[in-house]
Amino acid sequence: MARAVTAKRKAINTAIAWTIGLLIFFPILWTILTSFKTEAEAIASPPSLLFFDWTLENYAVVQERSNYMRFLWNSVIIAVGSTLLGIIIAVPAAWSMAFVPSKRTKDILLWMLSTKMLPAVGVLYPIYLIFIRMGLLDSRVGLVVVLMLINLPIIVWMLYTYFKEIPGEILEAARMDGATLRSEIIYVLTPMAIPGIASTVLLNIILAWNEAFWTLNLTAANAAPLTAFIASYSSPEGLFYAKLSAASTMAIAPILILGWFSQKQLVRGLTFGAVK
Repeated sequence: MARAVTAKRKAINTAIAWTIGLLIFFPILWTILTSFKTEAEAIASPPSLLFFDWTLENYAVVQERSNYMRFLWNSVIIAVGSTLLGIIIAVPAAWSMAFVPSKRTKDILLWMLSTKMLPAVGVLYPIYLIFIRMGLLDSRVGLVVVLMLINLPIIVWMLYTYFKEIPGEILEAARMDGATLRSEIIYVLTPMAIPGIASTVLLNIILAWNEAFWTLNLTAANAAPLTAFIASYSSPEGLFYAKLSAASTMAIAPILILGWFSQKQLVRGLTFGAVK
């Protein structure tokens, strides 16, 4: 029998949740506020939170200095492309592990997850040489492939978890009705796992969008995404905090909007199969 939650307990939990949420969001809020300050006000001590001369000068300078839309378009292509490519590869892999498991399935899953623990710098040099030889350096295609491989273990793990919650009897019934393996995956399995697949897509778009190490080391100009756009405002001459904050705000705005409008779908997918 579920234990009743008192009003006091609910109020305490709500206060704790809001406190944690505000602490997490505060750096983003501070970045947004700093983007509307002058350079002098951005480094003023003590800093001012709301009472300062608001200005759009930093955004005007950033727009004049950089081609924001080119960086944005590169980020969209790289994030969406790597995620869709990962989904195409991960769905059959997760299906086989969930519905046709072998005695090595768990070992394979753990091995895939262990690759995320490998320091990225440890494989930078060989990948850099491969990219040079194959002509993929500073190309969208190269970044799509790299980011897909980086996030593939997470995609497979998440889809595997969702697929395990789908009754195998449904797939067996589809086979008895004459469904081929391709039809079973596309027309039976995929529609039933739409919430899980959607949350996996959203999460991996966010991960690919925020990836900085590979995008900064494998691009120069042509395929540079918004992470390179932000880094361009850190120079040997010093940090221009107001302009850097404006560039950061412009870079994170699309993904913040996406996360805001898709939060229900994301939470629903992430809790798919959880103990209720």
